[in-house]
Amino acid sequence: MKITKFTQSCALIESQGKKILIDPGNLELTEETIEKWKEPDFVFVTHKHGDHFNEEAFNKIKKDSTRIFSTQEVANARKDTTFEIVKENDIVDIKIGKVNAVKAVHGYMPFLKGGGEINENVGYVLELEGKKLYFTSDSICFKDPPKCDILFVPVCNHGLVMGPFDAALFAKETEARLVIPNHFDNPRFPADLEKVKIEFDKAGLNWRLLEIGETIEE
Repeated sequence: MKITKFTQSCALIESQGKKILIDPGNLELTEETIEKWKEPDFVFVTHKHGDHFNEEAFNKIKKDSTRIFSTQEVANARKDTTFEIVKENDIVDIKIGKVNAVKAVHGYMPFLKGGGEINENVGYVLELEGKKLYFTSDSICFKDPPKCDILFVPVCNHGLVMGPFDAALFAKETEARLVIPNHFDNPRFPADLEKVKIEFDKAGLNWRLLEIGETIEE
């Protein structure tokens, strides 16, 4: 299985000849990125913000058989795209494995007023090749997160998602054997990566900071 990290919360999973794209948003969107995203078999979107889903880019990369999953709130906001609707606790059979839609709690700040508030938000746990990959979405801490093998967790703080301290505690709760920070490369909400290192090391996590476009094999 190959895992490639892109800007913000986007990742591409390649497993058993299939491509699964998570949160293809509008940040640092280049022709090279679009080419790497091209012709996914499955796309999973966590919530409606543009840094998690970009319709114009999606229309360039999709193929006729691409299936795209998200919440009803996303479908209402992105009317040019046909979604298969999921909600918390739903399980999607993708033949090579399954995907569980799980709890996510998007933080709130006053600048989200007037349409930016998130009322429906889900994370995803992908069960592939005997491993569980957990994508939290933009979420603050909550009780009893899913257990997983590989965790993608936000570290930017600013009230919208977790910061280094709480992300480290959250990651510990998931019992992940590998933790991959994300969201830190959103230019509006930069993270202190030195603080990430301090907190993640203090928590005893096995973690790895991936560059944009970097691929690892698991």
